[in-house]
Amino acid sequence: MTIIMMTSAYATDTLTGQVTHVRDGDTIVVSGQPIRLQGLHAPELADPGGPEAARFMRTLVGGRIVTCTLTGERSYDRMIGVCSIDHHDIAAALVRAGLGRDCPRFSGGRYAEDEQPEAQRMPLPGYCVSR
Repeated sequence: MTIIMMTSAYATDTLTGQVTHVRDGDTIVVSGQPIRLQGLHAPELADPGGPEAARFMRTLVGGRIVTCTLTGERSYDRMIGVCSIDHHDIAAALVRAGLGRDCPRFSGGRYAEDEQPEAQRMPLPGYCVSR
């Protein structure tokens, strides 16, 4: 099931559908549409912690129905959005598990309080730092 609808006067789209694939800790595919989770930094698959972040995300959302509020922005082939299951932000779950970090330039600090001490060993990429 895929539902795309306009949800506000600012033309923010909402995508609701089944997670058909998890690329890594911060990118999922919802009904064929790649979604980059806004404001989340997760390690790449080849980096320390990357396979664990992807595995956590697969366990959390694989095959489940999610709702993503899309920003209208894109990153490569991915739409950018905040996704949830039953109104629970899936990026926040990854950060609380110590497998990802808040990316303040794009999150506005939304996940900062969820960061775990062990996640501090993951360096933030330059694109996460406010300019």
